Amino acid sequence: MSHYKVLLPNYSVGSGCYEDIPEITKYYGKRAVVIGGKTAMSKAKAALLDAINGSDVKITDFIWFGGDSSYENGDKLKEMQAVQKADMIFAVGGGRACDTGKYVADQLSKPVFTFPTLGSNCAACTAISVIYNSDHSFKEYYYPEPAVHTFIDMDIVADSPADYLWAGIGDALSKEPEAVFSSKDDDLFHTPLLGVQLSHSCTKPLLRYGKKALEDCRAKKASFELEQVTLDIIISTGIVSNLVSGEDYYYNSSLAHAFYNGSTVVENSKGKHLHGEIVSFGVLIQLVYAGKPDQFDEIAAFNHSFGLPVCLSDLDITAEDIPQIVERAKDTEEWRHKPADVTTEKFMDAIFNADKRGKTFAEL
Repeated sequence: MSHYKVLLPNYSVGSGCYEDIPEITKYYGKRAVVIGGKTAMSKAKAALLDAINGSDVKITDFIWFGGDSSYENGDKLKEMQAVQKADMIFAVGGGRACDTGKYVADQLSKPVFTFPTLGSNCAACTAISVIYNSDHSFKEYYYPEPAVHTFIDMDIVADSPADYLWAGIGDALSKEPEAVFSSKDDDLFHTPLLGVQLSHSCTKPLLRYGKKALEDCRAKKASFELEQVTLDIIISTGIVSNLVSGEDYYYNSSLAHAFYNGSTVVENSKGKHLHGEIVSFGVLIQLVYAGKPDQFDEIAAFNHSFGLPVCLSDLDITAEDIPQIVERAKDTEEWRHKPADVTTEKFMDAIFNADKRGKTFAEL
């Protein structure tokens, strides 16, 4: 058996955790360039500069990542002198900013450190970058080195738009059902087995603490509940992701994300709904396909009470859109690694059945 490597996330969490920057980064150089979102950088800039004040670390520039995680934006950043001369890259912001920073760092063989400012996804610590086309439709996955270390300042996360946390909870709800379903045909060895088992820890904290965490985020309160949900979204799902994505296997996502990736071609829905919002309905599709009615009802009830979608109309998607969603989904990593029993016809049926069952919750 050939050798392989597993890179798991290291992280600092809590108010003021940026103070760890000089100690954590000291083996990687002194010159850092920040690549991130405009709002994210404006909120994190003072804390970053305060944290490195009096240390050997110097931030040479703050550069906007371009607005989307595309090869075009990443390649422009690669050509910038400030990026090329930096010893390390600090990726600051949401998932697309972190994914862009990881891509650039990987292309230039530089270490990357991530500073998620939202509790919206696990991009800050995964070995995957989601790449989009210039029209914002899904293109493909790129596999960079993951961040050396992730810094999660809860004061900054608490000051973020609550809608991103709301959608992040919807996204994280997919980790357990997708990992379990996509691996069901295989005899798992140590690393993916560990990842699939850890995926079982991703759902309950969201259901237990999600509503209170969202309330606290809206109140800009860095509470215990908000921290638990943020760690679930960024770290727990990120650890699973890095364990279940290998050269010869892929259990990181399945039909819930295949539905999301397919939905990016629907013009009437494009740009109106957040990634995790769409994925949360994909979870219901996933549970229908897997034959898990009790889990469907539990998640659908949570979605309905939480304002997440339970039917297609919640996403401005119609029955007429489903064939093109399914067709686009067939050109994804999820489809290339699907279990043997997955067919386009059954996937389409699962979408319609999830919509039908979900409507019973919408009518409550």
